[in-house]
Amino acid sequence: MTDQQSGPALADERSGSALVDGDERSGSALVHGDERSGPALADEQSGPALAAGDERTWSLPALAVLATAGLVLVTCTAGFLGLLFLHVAPSNTLSQRYQPQVDGVVYPEFEQNWKLFAPDPLQQNIAVDARVRTADGTGEWIGLTAEDIAAIRGNPVPSHADQNLLRRAWDFYDSTHSSTDESATGSRGPLAVEYLKRIALQRIGRQAAGAPVTGVQLRAGTTPVAPPSWSGQSWPTRTQYRELPWWTVTDEDYRGLL
Repeated sequence: MTDQQSGPALADERSGSALVDGDERSGSALVHGDERSGPALADEQSGPALAAGDERTWSLPALAVLATAGLVLVTCTAGFLGLLFLHVAPSNTLSQRYQPQVDGVVYPEFEQNWKLFAPDPLQQNIAVDARVRTADGTGEWIGLTAEDIAAIRGNPVPSHADQNLLRRAWDFYDSTHSSTDESATGSRGPLAVEYLKRIALQRIGRQAAGAPVTGVQLRAGTTPVAPPSWSGQSWPTRTQYRELPWWTVTDEDYRGLL
């Protein structure tokens, strides 16, 4: 009885069964482990991910944003080229009707002229000065052009206002007034006066030495540029001044100014 219960056969049967069960369980575990973590599963998991990355599709909101950005870019480019065409094309109904919009886009960055390639470029420097009159008397001349030059010199990205505002205002006045008696030669003469006066008052302000400004006067000093020594030419380089009449200053002249 003892031999039958505890003999080798029983031990073998129990241990064999245990081994068999262990082998089956471990084998099953190994098989399941192979199925879960084997190369087949890795290939199945990583394969579709790579394929999805290669075949990426855009979502509907992303496509809408891209389409909108492309439409805006094409529209702006077409509009800009259209305005440039109206600027360079002969005068027509469209260019006359939309002249303010065309000028607003073209000037001053895209202005077209021949000054850069002119065989006889400008040979004089023009400086604009201003002085004011108050109840206490007349002030000293203030170099408006000198202020612009000081703001431009040494500045890698100077402002277009410092480069062109005063210069173009003086060109506008000079083209609409006679240099002999300062009378207007066209319908835009009064506008040129107001434009130049408001630029000067914006620089000077409402008061000078604590007293309100009641009048302003401008002048332009023209200095010929000396010719190079190798040219064999010579001409006087003395500065000549063109003084404009006194202009009365009212509160309306400061409207819109800080």
